[in-house]
Amino acid sequence: MEAIILQILNGLDKGSAYALIALGLTLIFGTLGVVNFAHGALFMLGAFCAVTLSRLLSLAHVTVDPTRKDFLGNPLKVETPYVHEWFGPETGAAIIEWSVPLSILFAIPIMIVVGLAMERGLIKHFYKRPHADQILVTFGLAIVLQEIVKFYYGANPIPTPAPSAFAGSFDFGAMIGLDPGSIIYPYWRLIYFAFAAVMIAAVFAFLQFTTFGMVVRAGMADRETVGLLGINIDKRFTIMFAIAACVAGLAGVMYTPINSPNYHMGMDFLVLSFVVVVVGGMGSLGGAVLAGFLLGVLESFASMTEVLELIPGINQIIIYLVAIVVLLTRPRGLMGRKGVMEQ
Repeated sequence: MEAIILQILNGLDKGSAYALIALGLTLIFGTLGVVNFAHGALFMLGAFCAVTLSRLLSLAHVTVDPTRKDFLGNPLKVETPYVHEWFGPETGAAIIEWSVPLSILFAIPIMIVVGLAMERGLIKHFYKRPHADQILVTFGLAIVLQEIVKFYYGANPIPTPAPSAFAGSFDFGAMIGLDPGSIIYPYWRLIYFAFAAVMIAAVFAFLQFTTFGMVVRAGMADRETVGLLGINIDKRFTIMFAIAACVAGLAGVMYTPINSPNYHMGMDFLVLSFVVVVVGGMGSLGGAVLAGFLLGVLESFASMTEVLELIPGINQIIIYLVAIVVLLTRPRGLMGRKGVMEQ
């Protein structure tokens, strides 16, 4: 029982990242009809927003402390972060320590601007082009973005720890009535799952209960008719692209303590996220979320030692096997609209 619950928790952790990235991909495909292979790069850029803010908050200047001496007897040079001077040592240290959560506020405007620039500057020119052209140009853009990040930040992963208050583990076993210590799970992974749930709920609530969202859903169903009503649906779809970019970026921000940011992390998630979108159903937001969590849990169970001893390497291919089975039996995906991906 303990092993099963632990694998479910691991699966929800992975599924949270898959679901958030797939949700943004589906928003873009459902509104603009664009297959965006640069979406993984947006996840990566969000992670590096957290790295950038951490470095900015750690900027310091050197002062000489005459009351302290080095081993040669010279006055000791001390690096003092600027935030310590501006807010005091205790508050400044707390700001630096909480740089990852604070990066959410830092990343939102950056990711919105990046999303708007990407859509207005490049992708709008490929709306009526074949999907193959869209894949090639967005994949090329993703490579350019990751090489830029590699140039400025290097090729090695950059550790970006969570606040010390969430550095430990939670005794999940004791909470559900099992033996204390039987299921220990990191706090930050639970926080990431909760964050993903809030983000997903916010996107669905925005689309379901706001006038803007209702117009967007109508445009996804029948773009021409909405346009004939005098509504500038293209402008609204551009805003949805920026929102999708923001969702991917925030997913990357909060994932940094789980997986140290590196320049190719976007590509690592991109292919899996596209499989999630296809399994869930192209254009189906609910399908993307459902498939994200479902495939995350399946991948987690496939990584168990007992399963790997029985079928070596199954954890590397389980998602693709599920995709093959789903597409052979239901080409539109689990919750896809009829006609999509069935030609």
